[in-house]
Amino acid sequence: MSLSAPPAFTLADFDFELPEALIAQHPAAERSASRLLDGRALPVTDRIFRELPELLQPGDLLVFNNTRVIKARLYGAKASGGAVEALVERVLPGTNEVWAHMRASKSPKPGAKVRFADAFDAEVLGRCGPDNGLFHLRLDGDPFALLDAHGHVPLPPYITHADEEDDVRRYQTVFAKEPGAVAAPTAALHFDEALLARMRERGIATAEVTLHVGAGTFQPVRTDNLAEHKMHSEWFEVPQATADAIRATRAAGGRIVSVGTTTLRALESAALQASPEDIVQVGSRDTDIFITPGFDFKVVDVLVTNFHLPKSTLMMLVSALAGYEHIRTLYAHAIDQRYRFFSYGDAMLIQRPSLSDRA
Repeated sequence: MSLSAPPAFTLADFDFELPEALIAQHPAAERSASRLLDGRALPVTDRIFRELPELLQPGDLLVFNNTRVIKARLYGAKASGGAVEALVERVLPGTNEVWAHMRASKSPKPGAKVRFADAFDAEVLGRCGPDNGLFHLRLDGDPFALLDAHGHVPLPPYITHADEEDDVRRYQTVFAKEPGAVAAPTAALHFDEALLARMRERGIATAEVTLHVGAGTFQPVRTDNLAEHKMHSEWFEVPQATADAIRATRAAGGRIVSVGTTTLRALESAALQASPEDIVQVGSRDTDIFITPGFDFKVVDVLVTNFHLPKSTLMMLVSALAGYEHIRTLYAHAIDQRYRFFSYGDAMLIQRPSLSDRA
């Protein structure tokens, strides 16, 4: 569901100059040792991520995305010998079939076979997905098992090194359990077991949603008029236990803290069809929600998030939550103070301006 920005905003409003040296190519040595920009109020405070429990309140609910990144990138060859690179976007439940992006000198036709990793075959069934931009493939075995054995970690396009053994561990959250994502919910990469234990000790509850992050998360916005942008679609699920936890937290006066924009998109999508009593609708479905300034947030009060690409839909999302000018100030500070950007970079903590507690 697309909710357009006010006419005053155009794509150029979400652009900024980022020195290439600030794009993190590797994660911090320790997950919770990343920097954290406390941007809830001005002036901002520079912190370390492991300080987060003290910045939240007993009775808050921390909601995570428990998706698991699959080794979605495959290299292979057509019967003619031509090289093929594939990125699996979605595994179709209960089948050996997937939707995938494919790059080849000449696109394979329906019925063609592609040999991946010199280990297994895939038959091209046709085109599918938005604007027929994906390929529908049938693999000759269980997709998750084949990808785990022969695939590569689908690192984002701005990370320049080939995937390494350390990426298998670090481009994955410590609580990942539902396989299906082709990009990590990166704000959650900063959490380790010790930090989660301190959250519990402070009286901060946790809950989970699942949103399988797709490659569309890196899709640039190509139109100056934001209302004309076609948002990518992703599958998500909100379990009953999480809906119950949100309702109980709200009833007790606590805040809903979203870990990452993917969690936020799942929660706010689930709120669009929910009754006021439920706050969020339980169940699974696809979402193409496009959150821009002017969006009426129903669930999320506070957001933990990494720093996002210029002109991206996620820049628009954080601007919608914390305020456009506020985000511009935070990003200017982050660049000036040499914070590390994007998936393996540092994080910030922001909140809705309407919250009475600005500290």
